[in-house]
Amino acid sequence: MLNLLTNPLATIVTLYSFAEARLKREEKGATAVEYGLMVGLIAVVIIAAVVLLGENLDKLFDTIGTKLGGTATP
Repeated sequence: MLNLLTNPLATIVTLYSFAEARLKREEKGATAVEYGLMVGLIAVVIIAAVVLLGENLDKLFDTIGTKLGGTATP
């Protein structure tokens, strides 16, 4: 999991090379490999969004909670 956070490009390259090798060997698994690539890319995007926006979202919710008069809980 940490590897995905530190180097998502390596993950994409690995998934692509796996798919390319599989498609050269047989055509039956092409759809499954394509779906696997899409799921992998979506996961990388979600992880990147959480890492990049996580702290900003935390601050935003703290600000909203303060303006509403409540206390923010960690």
